[in-house]
Amino acid sequence: MTNTRIFGYADPLNAKAGDSVDFMISVEGRHEVEAKLVRLIHGDENPDGPGFIEEEIDVDLPSWLDVKRQYTQVGSFARCNDPDGKLDGLQSFTLFAHIYPTLPKAERQMVMGRWAIEGNRGYGLGIDPDGHVSLWLGDGDSVDQITTEIPLVPRAWYFVAASFDGQSGEAQLHVINCVNAWNSRISTVVPFEDDSWIQEELRVKPVATEEDAIFQLAAATAWNRQRGLYASFLFNGKIDRSGVYDRVLSRDEVTALSGGAAPATNGLVAYWDPTVGITETGVDDRIADTEPHGLDLAGVNRPVRLMTGFNWAGADSFRLAPETYGGVHFHDDALTDSGWEVSHSLKLPESLRSGVYALRLRAGGMEDHVPFFVRPKKPAAKIAVLMPTFTYLAYANEHLAYEAPIAQAIVAHTPVIVAEDLEYKKLEEFGLSTYDHHSDGAGCCHSSWRRPIISLRPRYRMPAMNFPWALPADLSLLWWLEHAGYDYEILTDHDLHAEGAEALKPYKVVLNGTHPEYYSEEMMDGTEDYLREGGRVMYLGGNGYYWVTGLRAGEPHCIEVRKLDTGSRAWQAEPGEGHLACTGERSGLWRSRGRAPQKIVGLGFTTEGMDESQPYERMPDSFHKRVSWIMQGIGDEEPIGDFGLAAGGCAGVELDRYELGLGTPPHAMLLASSWGHSDNYPLVSEEITYAFPGRGGTQDAQVRGDMIYFTTPNDGAVFAAGSIAWSQALPCNGGENNVGQIMRNVLDAFTKDGKLPGSQYTGDEKLWR
Repeated sequence: MTNTRIFGYADPLNAKAGDSVDFMISVEGRHEVEAKLVRLIHGDENPDGPGFIEEEIDVDLPSWLDVKRQYTQVGSFARCNDPDGKLDGLQSFTLFAHIYPTLPKAERQMVMGRWAIEGNRGYGLGIDPDGHVSLWLGDGDSVDQITTEIPLVPRAWYFVAASFDGQSGEAQLHVINCVNAWNSRISTVVPFEDDSWIQEELRVKPVATEEDAIFQLAAATAWNRQRGLYASFLFNGKIDRSGVYDRVLSRDEVTALSGGAAPATNGLVAYWDPTVGITETGVDDRIADTEPHGLDLAGVNRPVRLMTGFNWAGADSFRLAPETYGGVHFHDDALTDSGWEVSHSLKLPESLRSGVYALRLRAGGMEDHVPFFVRPKKPAAKIAVLMPTFTYLAYANEHLAYEAPIAQAIVAHTPVIVAEDLEYKKLEEFGLSTYDHHSDGAGCCHSSWRRPIISLRPRYRMPAMNFPWALPADLSLLWWLEHAGYDYEILTDHDLHAEGAEALKPYKVVLNGTHPEYYSEEMMDGTEDYLREGGRVMYLGGNGYYWVTGLRAGEPHCIEVRKLDTGSRAWQAEPGEGHLACTGERSGLWRSRGRAPQKIVGLGFTTEGMDESQPYERMPDSFHKRVSWIMQGIGDEEPIGDFGLAAGGCAGVELDRYELGLGTPPHAMLLASSWGHSDNYPLVSEEITYAFPGRGGTQDAQVRGDMIYFTTPNDGAVFAAGSIAWSQALPCNGGENNVGQIMRNVLDAFTKDGKLPGSQYTGDEKLWR
């Protein structure tokens, strides 16, 4: 029997009490699993904290669920809805496309065609493992092909066309160089080999594939007994305008198409123009067929849109020249939807307490938690914890410990990898994070909850740094709120994105998680509106409100982000490709768009390091009567948080700084700053215009974390402790410590109506004790 392996995911990730949540589960080695709903309270198993804690919840859920092995389609491609078989069984034809191969010398890759790998039937235009363009035909018994002698150059634009005459058996193959000064990795100064024009008589004529294959761009159709039909021969690279004729084109017609001429309509079965459908607010996954048959292509696993095309000439935005943004980038390892069948749908009780939940699955000595978030049917608490689900998706299934050697330099130690990490890594079937690169070297800009996310499990420790990250780290805050006796409810980034300030208004105070890094415009607006109207925020994280991130309307499961010319980034978008296809807006840093996080929560990213965390030290402002209540119970020279589950202190991992020049409110009070950071905490790259020595923690005063407080209109306020490690210090010493004391002081004040403590002191002078 196969070793038991259990994986699953929930859809939606964010739910409301009374809603239904679907669970997609895949199990190997068993046909049923034990299931239990649990509320997650603490995830970090560090012995300095309370350990792993979950609460079993009685709901209408079978004790055992029937399950099966489910398969994931990895790779992006586009498939044609061709119910009448217009593209099946063609006898004479011409296939053509503008292509930009990014990994030409790999396995066989399909550019376009209707090819059944099992049975060798149909036709396909693609690239062989040596990087040569090839047309292959199959009749179910034999395969014949015509192949160019010249291998393709990576990241260069070509026009490729293949024709076949069903009467004579003659096949022609054309490869035409389309490199200009802008559109390719190389320019016209490179002496290309001559264009390739070849013809041969083939011995095989293609037969119809019928139900065994469909016409696809960037993939062929494979089959096996367990999976059924699936996509293979996946293409890496961009494809621009493409089409199919039911006749053989002349050499002059092919040459005209290569230069971008509109295709002649005589015999044109389909013509796919990716620039059709581009609007000011982006473009969807449909590649339109402009011909009467309407054989549109539907993108699978979110092929990357708004990419520069074969005719791009330097426009830095698709709005300036949309006709040059026909590139659609396909990747053989893209994944935005595992496409699994629903294993169980759970109706949540309307009375279910708001919280972080998981479907706990057990079988054969193995266990998995499938997490999801529940907000109340009707808000009742004064406190909301805003779970940073956008950031959870951005880091989902990150491979940093395995494929990013620079990560070791950043965290200042080697990865700590356990057996579960290796089991996950060897699968390579659950996709990438936005910190990873596709197999062709391009950065991954999409991430989705419609797949198992290993890094979202409650006990997960990021191997690169060997302490919890994202959800497991945020559970430390939830545990402390329960320990301290506060009633709270859960919201998510997705709720804030969908509803703006209306999602926050029911609450007196909103607490951020440890790392609210990825924000949409709707989330920025909602937070600012809430604060302006009298809301109160406790910003308890580091590196927040950082990357411009978007969702396509009606598709909340998949975020998109492009990493641009500045910021602490794992990759950088290619020239001209900095706009989000899902919204049309420019991505990159919010700081570069005029909305630095300092303008909303008073602090912004300044440094990161994972070797050790440090305490905070009180600053003179903390003794001012306007804010001294925050430090009640804290000694004048007492180090704040010289302990913590994240590298031994409350100020560390990623830190944020007070900076008037970037928009920190001028009346903000600087309560405390961290000190003693090592040179493994460098100043972030967006702060550096000229590189020179002396930018580490022992040398640069900007390398620190700051704690601040400021008021907003209508009795609103912000308390900000700019550190990822802050909340992970709360569980230490049984939850009774000076980090918790400050939290109590602020929460007790922020949950009361009316004026805030110290508001009667309005003078600029230091009203010390």
